[in-house]
Amino acid sequence: MSERTSGSGRQPDWWLDELTHAGNEHLDPGYVAGYDRKAGHDPQADLDILCRLGLDADSTLVDLGSGTGRLALAAARICRRLVAVDVSTAMLGRLREGVVRAGLANVEVVQAGFLSYVHQGRAADFVYTRHALHQLPDFWKAIALARTAAILRPGGVLLLRDLIYTFDPAETAGQFETWLASAAGSTADGWTRAELATHVREEHSTFSWLLEPMLEKAGFRIAEVTPSRHPATYASYVCVRR
Repeated sequence: MSERTSGSGRQPDWWLDELTHAGNEHLDPGYVAGYDRKAGHDPQADLDILCRLGLDADSTLVDLGSGTGRLALAAARICRRLVAVDVSTAMLGRLREGVVRAGLANVEVVQAGFLSYVHQGRAADFVYTRHALHQLPDFWKAIALARTAAILRPGGVLLLRDLIYTFDPAETAGQFETWLASAAGSTADGWTRAELATHVREEHSTFSWLLEPMLEKAGFRIAEVTPSRHPATYASYVCVRR
């Protein structure tokens, strides 16, 4: 395991500070300690997609917003180089523990974000990001996606999963009520109605019909889209760098 703090030097005074948009819960060691249990995320389905798309022993994969590293730790057993990137010291602390336990030597841990990560070495074959892009307002999403495309070789693949609204604005109230009605009853079991409502009010999930032109403008071809249906609040994208 190697480590570095990434950055592109002194940013202008109008540049976004990603750490302030990361969500206080992701920066709290107490919250992070129980995050994996609460999230209940099994990375195997995403790993299967990446392998179907060509992830192998010669691949470089960058995990942007890696969190505690559930996908990163699994993928590192397959690929040549795994770069795990996150702004949260607490999240990266958990990830480092997992790397040490697993005895992985091909994982690089980088404290940075979409807007500050500077890739080193051979261009990446894959970028993976799950439930991280929504921390950025739409203007900054567009900047982040352009920077993500620059990490990848031509033909490289971005697998993006996030809270993305695939419904029309007129359906908003009904879709959100369906979503919030399915929330966990307690914070020990998952995300509660209050937490989901906070996400809607204070974070920056966007409509698919706003995100998709950003992806295309950034230099991606959208190859696959898998939206959730009831409620239509999640989606995954397989995008190929043109």
